Amino acid sequence: MPFFLPAYHAPDFSAQLFKNAPDVQTAVADRDGVAPEYFHSTSMYPEYFKINGTWLLAEESRMDSSVVIRPDGTLAVVENRNLKKGDIVILGRSENAEEGIYVHTQGFTSEENTLQDQFVFRQGRSRETSYAKDYDDLVELLQYEKEHGMIVWVMGPAFAFDKRARAVMASMVDNGYVHALLAGNALATHDLEGAMLHTALGQDIYAQISQPNGHYNHLDIDNRVRRSGSIPQFIRDYDLDDGIICSCVRNNVPIVLTGSIRDDGPIPEVIGNVYEGQNAMREVLKKTTTVICLATMLHTIAAGNMTPSFRVTEEGVIRPLYIYTVDADEFVVNKLLDRGSLSARTMVTNVQDFITIVAHGLELI
Repeated sequence: MPFFLPAYHAPDFSAQLFKNAPDVQTAVADRDGVAPEYFHSTSMYPEYFKINGTWLLAEESRMDSSVVIRPDGTLAVVENRNLKKGDIVILGRSENAEEGIYVHTQGFTSEENTLQDQFVFRQGRSRETSYAKDYDDLVELLQYEKEHGMIVWVMGPAFAFDKRARAVMASMVDNGYVHALLAGNALATHDLEGAMLHTALGQDIYAQISQPNGHYNHLDIDNRVRRSGSIPQFIRDYDLDDGIICSCVRNNVPIVLTGSIRDDGPIPEVIGNVYEGQNAMREVLKKTTTVICLATMLHTIAAGNMTPSFRVTEEGVIRPLYIYTVDADEFVVNKLLDRGSLSARTMVTNVQDFITIVAHGLELI
């Protein structure tokens, strides 16, 4: 059966709830980077605001931000640190039209879902969960999004430690299932270490045998990339053509690498300023329609907080934004849900096995 996007059901604004609601209250930001008291903070869901008697959707949303009414009457969702003095900021803490604000949590809910029993077994996501349908759904989604959407992968370094996982992920890139990659210094460093030295952290990526003086390998890679001046130049300098990063460079797939306080090196492309890194991730994520987060808790939470549960297409169609989080640790996948990204699909499994099953479903292996 071909994949299709679920239809979006907008609120019925002819209902008395919405007709009787007041217009939103606003206040002017009196300094850069500071919101007025009682500012409204956005969620992952579609949010509507009553302005001059009309309900407007904040189309490009994200969690934990303020809503600004622009001079042309459109709504902008802005992180508080990016507010400017003079911005007209919407106020209100209720979400059911009482203050002219409505958070629409059921836009993609089907009648089938609303009729489910309230008490059922096995609703948690754990190592015991059956993921067969999740894999089938994801394969269908990726086949659809390859042509109609934007697929962003958020990846930890675990991929770089396994020969087959690196090869399979590179094949995903080569076959158009990766439209952008978000990661840290470690993934890029160890993947390039694998490409050049066939090791990750000094250990053979297939035989898992530690090499003599192998603890220097990733430091040598960092140093050589810095000498080359960039990842693409390093790949050219050493004639490399293996692994995830090489495939991204070869296919012109954007890579955003954001640093952490523990980084060694780092390689030149790593963004050391945390807010500049957030901005760079945000520029990619505000266009994405599917996000797949793999074995990286902090990057996963960051990406989840930057993505709403919906996207408005260029044609004005409201569609779901899909987010998957995959990790061998139940705590990590549940952490994203605890942070409010309630639409995330979680899978508890080894990411090397995960990517192999996905690629098999896509008939890449």
